[in-house]
Amino acid sequence: MEIIRSRQNPLAKQLLKLADNRRERQKARQTVLIGTHLIEAAFAQQWPIEKLLICEGQTIDQEIDALLARRQAPVVMLEQSLFADIEQTASSTGLMALCAIPDAPLLSQHGLVLLLEGVQDPGNVGSILRTAAAAGVAQVWLTPGCADAWSPKVLRAGMGAHFLVPVVERIPLEAALSGFDGPLAVTALSDATSLYASDLRGNLVMALGSEGGGVSDTLLAQAALRLHIPMAAGVESLNVAAAAAICLFEHVRQREA
Repeated sequence: MEIIRSRQNPLAKQLLKLADNRRERQKARQTVLIGTHLIEAAFAQQWPIEKLLICEGQTIDQEIDALLARRQAPVVMLEQSLFADIEQTASSTGLMALCAIPDAPLLSQHGLVLLLEGVQDPGNVGSILRTAAAAGVAQVWLTPGCADAWSPKVLRAGMGAHFLVPVVERIPLEAALSGFDGPLAVTALSDATSLYASDLRGNLVMALGSEGGGVSDTLLAQAALRLHIPMAAGVESLNVAAAAAICLFEHVRQREA
C-alpha cells in the first residue's frame, strides 16, 4: 500500500486544497468524503469513489475493514498529521475518500423543488439537504450566495443526502423560475398566510432565505404564496434548517392526505 508522508506529494497537495478551497473543488470537480458513514452512503448509491484514504496508525475496526473489503478504488495511507489536516474534525474516523462532484442536472420543471437563497452556514445547508432527501424533494436549488454544497462540512452535515437528492448550485434564478410549471412559495414575516392554511399540493418551488435577512425583495415580488410558520408570542423566527423541515413536511402531509 502506498504511504504518503510529505505535504509536497501531488495527491497530498490536491487533498489539502480540496478540503479548504471552493474554487479548487469547482475547478477539479472533486471533493473529500470524511468518515465511514458518508463513504458507506456513497457506496450504497454506487457513487464513483476515486481513492480511499486511511490514516497511518489508525486501528482498523470492523466498519472500516468492511468498507475496504468492498473497495473499487485504490487505497492510500496518509501520515497521521497530514490526514488530520485534511480531515479537520475533532475526533478522527480514520477513513476518507476522494470522489467526483457530479455535473449539475437539468433544472426540474415539476415536483417539489427547494430553493435556498443566501444560506451561508454549512451546517444549515447540510441539514436542509438531509431533510429535503427525507421529504422526497425533486431538486434543491442554491443561489450564488449559499455555502458550497460540496464542501466537507456541508457533506458531513448532509449525512449522505447528496447521493439521494440532486443539487443545483449557482442557479440562473429567472430562467429556473420561469421554466418551472408551478408557483413560487416563500417564507415571510409579514403579509403572509399561515403555512397550515395554505394549499401546498402539486408542483411547487419552496424558497427560504438567509439566516439573517430572509428571502430577497426580488423573490418576494415573484412569489404566488407568502407563508409564515405560526409561533408563540415573543418568538420572531426559527433557524432556517428548522423552518425548512416544517415547511417541507407540511407539503408531505398535504400530499399524502
